[in-house]
Amino acid sequence: MSGLPAAPRFNDVEQTAEIEVGEPRWHAMLSRDEMRDLLEMRDLRSWFSLAVDWGLIAAAMALVAWHPGFVTIVLALAVIGARQLGLAVLMHEAAHRSLFRNRAVNDFVGQWLCAYPVWSDLEGYRKVHLQHHAWTGTDKDPDLGLITPFPITAASLRRKIWRDLSGQTGRKFAHAAWKRTAGRWSMDAGARQAIIGVVTTNLALLAILTALGHPALWLLWATAWLTTNTLVTRIRAIAEHALTPQDLPEPRGKTRTTIARWWERLLIAPNLVNYHLEHHLLMMVPHYNLPRMHRLLDERGLLEGACIDIGYPVILRRAAQRSSAPTPAETRDRPPVALPPF
Repeated sequence: MSGLPAAPRFNDVEQTAEIEVGEPRWHAMLSRDEMRDLLEMRDLRSWFSLAVDWGLIAAAMALVAWHPGFVTIVLALAVIGARQLGLAVLMHEAAHRSLFRNRAVNDFVGQWLCAYPVWSDLEGYRKVHLQHHAWTGTDKDPDLGLITPFPITAASLRRKIWRDLSGQTGRKFAHAAWKRTAGRWSMDAGARQAIIGVVTTNLALLAILTALGHPALWLLWATAWLTTNTLVTRIRAIAEHALTPQDLPEPRGKTRTTIARWWERLLIAPNLVNYHLEHHLLMMVPHYNLPRMHRLLDERGLLEGACIDIGYPVILRRAAQRSSAPTPAETRDRPPVALPPF
C-alpha cells in the first residue's frame, strides 16, 4: 500500500471527519496514473454539468411558455424536478470540494448556483453529510431514516408516491426546514445567511422570468420542488442504500450502483449520481470520472459480489415486496437530516 493515495480527510472549523474508504486493498489494483486520472478535476466539465442542469430547466419553462397545456406542464415538472436534484447533486460535489479546483469558486458556485436556488445550504449540508460517509448504514448515519423502512408493501409505496406528487411530503419538509432554520435566526449567522441566500436567488429567478414576460413560470419551479423533486429524491435514496446486502464490508455491503438508462439519467439520476458505490469507495472522484472508475473496477474483478442493479424499476419493485402492513412509524415521512432545504 505504500505510495497509494490516503483516505480523504475533511477539515472544517466546527468538525473534523476522517473518512474510511472501505476495503483499502482495492487501491492496489489500480495504477498511480489511473488513480491520478480519476481524482483529476476538470473545471470546464463541471461548468458543463451546471449548464446542462440550468439549460434543461430553461428549456422546460420555455416549452410551457410556448405551448401551455396539461402535457407540457407535466413534462416540465418532471424535467425541472429532476434538474433540481441535479443541482443538489452538484452541491453535494461542492460539499466534497471536488466541483472546482479553486476552493472559493467551488464554495461560491456550490452555494449560490446550486444550493440556495433549491432551498438548501452548502455549509450546513457539508457538516452533516460527512457523518453519512463515516457511519453509512449504522445508527449514527443521519440518512438512516430514509432507507430503513424498506421493504414496504406495494400499497405503502403507492401512498408515498402520491404524497410526493401531491406536494404533501414537500410541504412537510419545507415546514420542518423553515422552523428549524428560522428558529436559529437570532443566534446563528449561518442560518441568516441561508435564508437570505434562498430568498435572493429565488427572487432573482422570478425577476428574470418577469423580465422575459413570464413571471408565472416561477410557479413551475416551486411546484416541481414540492412534488417531482421530492419523488426523485426518494427514489435516489432508496436506490443508493436501501435493501443492500449486509454480508460484505462497507461500501460494497451497504451501497448500490444503479446502471441507468438514458431516460433514467434524464429524469431520475442526473449528473451520474447513480454511480454511488464508486463514490463511497473514493468520495473525492468528480462525478464525470465515476463511469470510468466503474469500468476499471469491473475490469479488475473488484465489483464481484457488489450491489449493482440495472435500472430503477427493479429496485422499486423489490422495495415494495413486503407482504404485511408496515407500522405507523415506518410509513411516516421524516425530513432528511443530511439534506435540509435551508
